[in-house]
Amino acid sequence: MLTRAQTGNLKPRQIFDLEHSVIPTNPTGVTQAVKYSAWRQAMSTEFEALQRQGTWLLVPPEPHQNVLGCKWLFKTKFNSNGSIARYKARLVAQGFKQEHGLDYYETFSPVAKFATIRVFLTVTVSHKWTLLQLDMSNAFLHGALQEQVFMKQPAGFVDSQFPHHVCLLKKAIYGLKQSPRQWFETLSSYLLSYGFTTSTADPSLLIYNRDTTQLYILIYVDDILLTGNSDAAISTLFRALQTKFKMNNLGKLNQFLGLQATHTAYGIHLNQTHYATEVLHKAAMSDCKPVLTPLPTVLPSSDSNDQPFERPEFYRQIVGSLQYLTLTRPDLLFAVHFLCKYMHQPQLLHFQLLKRVLRYIKGTIQLGLPIRQDSLHLTSFADSDWASDKIDRKSVTGYCAFLGSTLVSWSVKKQTSVARSSTEAEYRAVSTAACEVIWLRRLLSEFKALSPAPTQLYCDNVSALALANNPIFHARTKHIEIDFHFIRDCIRSNQISVHHISTIDQPADIFTKSLPAARFVLLRDKLRIQSPSLP
Repeated sequence: MLTRAQTGNLKPRQIFDLEHSVIPTNPTGVTQAVKYSAWRQAMSTEFEALQRQGTWLLVPPEPHQNVLGCKWLFKTKFNSNGSIARYKARLVAQGFKQEHGLDYYETFSPVAKFATIRVFLTVTVSHKWTLLQLDMSNAFLHGALQEQVFMKQPAGFVDSQFPHHVCLLKKAIYGLKQSPRQWFETLSSYLLSYGFTTSTADPSLLIYNRDTTQLYILIYVDDILLTGNSDAAISTLFRALQTKFKMNNLGKLNQFLGLQATHTAYGIHLNQTHYATEVLHKAAMSDCKPVLTPLPTVLPSSDSNDQPFERPEFYRQIVGSLQYLTLTRPDLLFAVHFLCKYMHQPQLLHFQLLKRVLRYIKGTIQLGLPIRQDSLHLTSFADSDWASDKIDRKSVTGYCAFLGSTLVSWSVKKQTSVARSSTEAEYRAVSTAACEVIWLRRLLSEFKALSPAPTQLYCDNVSALALANNPIFHARTKHIEIDFHFIRDCIRSNQISVHHISTIDQPADIFTKSLPAARFVLLRDKLRIQSPSLP
C-alpha cells in the first residue's frame, strides 16, 4: 500500500478550525475569534448596529488625513452566578493616535463616585424603592461628533466595492478620546429637557423633583441606575428613554460595574467574589493556604534593602487589581495602600507581602459589603497613626462613614506634611473626615434624607477633641490654622459635632496600621464586612 507521503498526495491542511466544541473565554484577536460561530455572530451583531446608527461614511483617503486604526475587542459577559450570559464583540478606534486640535478637543466626562453609588443604593433599599438597571446598547454611538475623524475599515468587514476607502466617523465610536464626553452630553441634555437637574454633589447624579415625585438617575459611562418613589413615574421615564435611545431594562440588580449584588432579607449584599477569584488565578494563587490577616503586624521599613523583584510589571498588575477589589472590601485598604508605595521599584519582600494579601483573600473570598434597610443617620470615624513612616515621619489618616449601619465611604491617606504631635496628626485626620462628611451631607440633602442634627464625628484622641470643641488658638496650633478654623466653622454651623470614642471601639483604626488577628477581625466586624449568608 502506498502512503500519501510516498505519492506526494498529502492530506489538505486546515488552517483554521472553524467549529470548536470549547469556546475560548476572550479571544485576543480576529484570527482566533473567527474560528468560533459564537464570536463571528457577535462581530456581525456589532457591525450591524454600527451600520444602523450611521456611524460612518466611506470616503476616499487623502494625504493630509490622520487615519486611525481600529481593533476588535472580545469579552464574555457573565451572570452573577458565574454562568455565561452572552458573547460581546466591540469595535474600538485607536484613539491614542488622535491629535489634539485636529480630531479632538475637550475630553472630560464625569463618572459616578463609588461613595455616591453606595449612598444611592442605601437610600433605595432603606425606602424600599424600585430599582432599575438600564442597559444602553452601543451607548457612545448616540453621541454625534463635532470634529472630522477618519478611521480604517474594520477587519472582516471591508467594503468589496471600495476596499481602499476610509471611514469618516459621524458618531462617537468607542475608543475615541471624546466619546465618553459626547455620550454623557447627549444623555444628560435629554434628561435636563425632561425636567431633571444635575446634582451639586456629583454631576453624574441627575435628580427629578416635581410635586411629591422623586426620581434619581446615576450614570457611570453607559451603566445606568434608576430609582425613585413613584413606580408610575419610573415606568413613564423608562418608556421615554426607550423612544430616544436603544435601551433595555435588566430587571433586578445583580451586577454593576463588576460588583455582584446578592439580594438578601436585609437588603443587598455587594461583593466581588468572581473578580477576586480571577485575581487569584492571574497570580497563580488559586490553591494557596489562607491566613487570618492581610499583613503581619511588623512591616518592613521604606528603606529596606532586599533584592529587587524581577517582575515589577506583574507586581503592579496584581496590586492594581487589588485596588479595584477595595470597592467592596475596605478590610484590604490599608494593605493595598502599603503595597502601592512600592509600585515603582518593588523588592522581593514586597512581593512576599503581596502573596500574603492574596492568601488572606483566598480565605475570605465570600466577604463583601451589606447594604441594609435601616435609618439614614450619618456617622463618621477618624483616626491616624502618628509618624508611622520611619523615613519621612509622615502620619497616616484613616476614616470611614456609615449611613445607618451601612458603610458608604472610607479612605486611607498619607498626610502631606509632618505632624509634630499625635494630637496634630489626629486633628488633621478629623479635618479630612470632616470634608467627606460635608460632601455626604450635601449629597443626602439632594436625596431629601439629611437629618437636621449635626453629624457625629468620632476620634480617640482627647487633646484633638478639646482642640476642636474649645475656642483656643495659640502659637502651638498656628501651623494647622486652616484645619483648626475649618473644623471650628463646621461645628459652629451645626454640620458636625466631634465626640470621643475609646481606641478599642474605634473602627477607623483598621485603616491606619497592621493589626493582630483578633483585633483585625473585631474591627472588620465593626465595619460589617461579611458574607451574604449572614443576617
